[in-house]
This record gives sequence, C-alpha cells and structure tokens, in this order.
Amino acid sequence: MKLTPEQLQDKWNEVIELITDTFEGERRDNILKMCEFFKDRMMFAPASGVIYYHNAFPGGYVCHILNVTKFALRLYELYKELGLHTSEYNKENIIFCTLHHDLGKVGNLEYDYYIPNESEWHRINQGKMYGYDENLHWMTVTDRSVWLLSQFEIKMNVVEYLALRLTDGMYEKANKDYFMGYGEGKNLKTNLPHLLHNADSLATRWEKEQYMFSSDSNIKYEEIFNSELKVEREREEAEAVENMKQALVKDETPDILSEKSKDLFNELFGDK
Repeated sequence: MKLTPEQLQDKWNEVIELITDTFEGERRDNILKMCEFFKDRMMFAPASGVIYYHNAFPGGYVCHILNVTKFALRLYELYKELGLHTSEYNKENIIFCTLHHDLGKVGNLEYDYYIPNESEWHRINQGKMYGYDENLHWMTVTDRSVWLLSQFEIKMNVVEYLALRLTDGMYEKANKDYFMGYGEGKNLKTNLPHLLHNADSLATRWEKEQYMFSSDSNIKYEEIFNSELKVEREREEAEAVENMKQALVKDETPDILSEKSKDLFNELFGDK
C-alpha cells in the first residue's frame, strides 16, 4: 500500500484533530508539543519493518494508531454491552493509550527506530523493507513509549500506564505475571489492558489482510478460500498458452490473442 502526500496529510490531520478534541489543558498542550517535535518521523514511519507483517510503508504508523483507536472504541461499546467492568476508564483513557501504544516506534530524541533497508535483495526476496537503528538503546516498544511520554512531561494515571505497558499481551514475556494472575490479589483490576491488546491485535490482523489479499502478496490467498478462482485462473492461463502456440505457428501475433496473452507473448518473445 502506498499513500499519496495528500492522503498522508489527511491522516496526520486526523490524529491532530483527535488529540485536540479529546484532551484538555496541559496534557493536550504537551501531547501536541511532542507531536510537533516528532511530526516528520510520525508521518513517515511504518508500523512494522516487514511487508507481510502489517503497514510496512511510509505512513503505516499513523494509519495503525488510527485503526487501533477505531477498533478500541468499538470494543469499548461491546465490553459494556457484555457486562464487562468499564467504570475505571473512559474514552479519553482509551484514546490516550491507542495513540501512544506504539510511540516507541518513532525512536528516541535523536534517532529513528526504523531505517530503510538498503539491500534490494532483502526487500524483494524477503519483504524486509526496514531495519532497526542500532544506535538506540535496546528496550521494548512499550517501554520506550512510556519513556518518551515522560520526556515531554505527559502524565498518565495508573490504568493508562498498565494498558500501555501491557499492550503486547503475552507476546512479551515480561507481561506473563500480569495476565496469568497467580493469586487472587494479583489479578488485573482493570480490563483496559485487555481492551487495548484486543484492539491492537484486530487492527494488526485487518492491516495484514489488506496485504494478503492484494496483488503484492506472493501467495494467492483468495484462491485458498475460493477454489473456483483457481480453476478460472488456470483456465485463462491454459487458453493464453494455446493462443501463443497458434500465434507462433502462424509466425505472427494475431488478434486472437487476448490482452493478457499479448502481454505474456511480448514479455517472452519481444520483437521476434
């Protein structure tokens, strides 16, 4: 997926509008100050480094945090409908977490987190579009997110901290004790971490599917779920080959060739 400059600017404007409409006072001012500091990085950062993960393209980060926000707010209504406990957080808490859960992916105050992969072979053959800047101190994305917020004096309550810290769920080994709850007193006393992790997982899966079912994917996923598409493709390919055989026998590229056949014929034989 590629965003036009206009689309990228629209996505960024959506983020700024969401911040302005959601937060107030010093917290809003400090968040906006941070966004201005990281504006270029945030706008052009991907959400991952590998094309078949999710949103590994310039602008992927902004698209991802907006998607997580959309899914989280939908889940919030579902949680309430199902009778889950939600009284200890509200939409402001949710949006604060969704907008900043991957903040660590912009890097630190000096260096980017993602850097374009200079190896064409790895980009083409392995889909590794970005690497990681080794100038950075190693830490998890969520730990870096919390650290960056502190650098701009952006305060959070304990529920927001837990949700940010535990966004990656059981994918992060350090989160195990929080989610396993060994002992009644160690159970999470808020489900905002669950909601945020659910929303992040759903958004990531949705974004992954945009790639899976696109022409960029090397695997024809649509044919896996619909065998008739495979039969139709094989029929068209067989017809194209037969048309080429006839054209070669006649030593010409006649009108019987379909556009698809002509393209394939020209690719194989050029001006011959």
